[in-house]
Amino acid sequence: MVGSGSGGSFLRQFSGKDSFNSSKRWSKKGPERSIKHMEGLNMMNGENGVVLRKRVMVVVDQSTRAKQAMMWALTHVANKGDLLTLLEIIPPHKGQRKSHHFSGSSSFSTSTHLANSLGAVCKSCKPEVEVEALVIQGPRLHTVLSQVKKLEVSVLVLGQRKPSLINCLFRSSSKDFVEQCINNAECLTLTVRKQSRDLGGYLISSRWQKNFWLLA
Repeated sequence: MVGSGSGGSFLRQFSGKDSFNSSKRWSKKGPERSIKHMEGLNMMNGENGVVLRKRVMVVVDQSTRAKQAMMWALTHVANKGDLLTLLEIIPPHKGQRKSHHFSGSSSFSTSTHLANSLGAVCKSCKPEVEVEALVIQGPRLHTVLSQVKKLEVSVLVLGQRKPSLINCLFRSSSKDFVEQCINNAECLTLTVRKQSRDLGGYLISSRWQKNFWLLA
């Protein structure tokens, strides 16, 4: 079983113009309204000097698989001091204002967004990990790839749909999206699918390994 402190060793197995932008971060003292772009691997002061920390990004939506991938990333990839970014993507609409910036005085609250509520859940489950909710309106693939590069993400985690007969006969847009992220994102990209109760564990895929069964 893989614990919360073994993210580094586990990851080594797999290593071989946004129109709407919102960000909210949780700290031990609660939500931080200020927005600061952090690198995928950041320097922070530790008891024995300077240590590295990573930024883990999860693409979230209303699906069960996305929420399972989020919790897997929180428990298996993000360690103490790391930054977990939850990216919610809103499809673009014509005639809508180009941008919304959330601040403490804004009348438009981030509480209306899924990423915000999921961020609070993550912070409650694992307070030693910093959590940030990022809501962006734009094309799905372009938004993910641009944010990975812009924020210098270390690990991108995506929920993987369970294969079906229809998906085998016709390539679904969801599968194409996942594969394009794996092949084009400038960071280690992992897809996660929770197995059935009988089998247990997760199936993990990366650019180099497919359907790695992790019993944890």
